[in-house]
Amino acid sequence: MAGYWEFPGGKVEEGETPEETLIRELREELDIETETACLAPIAFASHSYEDFHLLMPLFVCRKWKGIPRGAEGQSLSWVRADRLSDYKLPPADIPLAAQLRDML
Repeated sequence: MAGYWEFPGGKVEEGETPEETLIRELREELDIETETACLAPIAFASHSYEDFHLLMPLFVCRKWKGIPRGAEGQSLSWVRADRLSDYKLPPADIPLAAQLRDML
C-alpha cells in the first residue's frame, strides 16, 4: 500500500504455510534469512477491505541472519512499539500495532 508503513509479509502462495510465506517475504523484502523455529505467532487481525477480507497473523521473529535492509527500495525503520502510532499504517495493521504495544 503506497504511502503506508507496513509490517513485512505478504500473500500466502499456494502450498505455503503462513510461516513459509513470512520466511520468503523476509528474504525478498528485508534480505534476511530465518526459519520456522525462530517464528512465534503472537496476534492476528481480521479486516474487511472493499474487495476482499484479510486475515493476517503477526509473528515475532526471534532470530535471523543478515542485516535488514529495504531490498525492494522501500524505507526501513526500527520503531519502538509505543511509537508505532506515529506512523501511517494500513487499516489492518492498526490493531496489530496496538496489540504489539500492549504486549511489550
